[in-house]
Amino acid sequence: MSKLTIGFIGNGKSANRYHIPFILTRPDKITIKTIYSASPERDIWDRLPTVEYTSNIDVLLNDPDIQLVVVSTPSSLHYTFAKQVLHAGKHCVVEKPFTETSAEAQALFALAKSKGLMLQCYQNRRFDSDFLTTQKVIASGVLGELLEVEMHYDYYRPHVPESVHEHYAMNSYLYGHGCHTLDQVISFFGKPDSVHYDVRQLLGSGRMNDYFDVDLYYGVLKVSVKSSYYRIKDRPSFVVYGKKGMFVKYRKDKQEEHLKLFYLPGSPDFGTDTPDDYGVLTRIDDNGTWHEEKVVSEQGDYARYYDALYETLINGHEKLVTDEQTLLQIRMLEEGVRGLK
Repeated sequence: MSKLTIGFIGNGKSANRYHIPFILTRPDKITIKTIYSASPERDIWDRLPTVEYTSNIDVLLNDPDIQLVVVSTPSSLHYTFAKQVLHAGKHCVVEKPFTETSAEAQALFALAKSKGLMLQCYQNRRFDSDFLTTQKVIASGVLGELLEVEMHYDYYRPHVPESVHEHYAMNSYLYGHGCHTLDQVISFFGKPDSVHYDVRQLLGSGRMNDYFDVDLYYGVLKVSVKSSYYRIKDRPSFVVYGKKGMFVKYRKDKQEEHLKLFYLPGSPDFGTDTPDDYGVLTRIDDNGTWHEEKVVSEQGDYARYYDALYETLINGHEKLVTDEQTLLQIRMLEEGVRGLK
């Protein structure tokens, strides 16, 4: 089996929590050779003994063994580093939010195409357990025609917006968290007929965007994506209403929760829901009989993003995340924060 040899630009939380632990579960497919960090003295993560760490980016970009580079820097640097990677002749994966503007995203995709390289956004949340389970219920058809989907991604972290005294689109709540949930909608439902945005600065003009409610319309179906830093109690992760029933999934995917505890992929029950976490399906069958039951959760696994990446680069399969999906999402993020100051 051919292996994919990769490097990283950035050695922070993104690389060490959301990428590397999952890559390490695929040693037969992927090898991490080099990690570049501009300020290695600030690195707080344990180093991998088989990886070369460098503060010289040319060591990474000029290495002929490295086929792909993952850009996992602060989001304001995504565009600059992705362009460098592509000019160096490497395939590239960019963390989300991909870029600040759709013009930047278009320029990067055009550059990648001109050089015959693959460029893709890292959309690991497509493999969240709650999202996969909700898809399973919808695909089963037991809800009948879909009428409404509500998605919530809440925190109670008032200290975050209260510590920010300026508005910057790339660091807004919509860019930072809508990049997860809006991609889930786009990946499953496609391009909406229309979109309504309610994106707020609850602390007033000149402060951080800390709330959003984005409604996407698909014929009679409305999909609402809602998030706030001021929810002292979480709303359900997913609520789906159809003409024949509804499905409620209260608990979010547990991979992030486990990663924060340094309970890593490969550990027993990593990211696995217990029966208390299962969603509830309530429906009326074709005979008019009422049913209510728990739905066993699908297993989330962010490593599946890298499985798909391997298939694309080694076996020539289509990309998991298309250019059109990424561009659509960036345009929605742009439009959502337009007018905020």
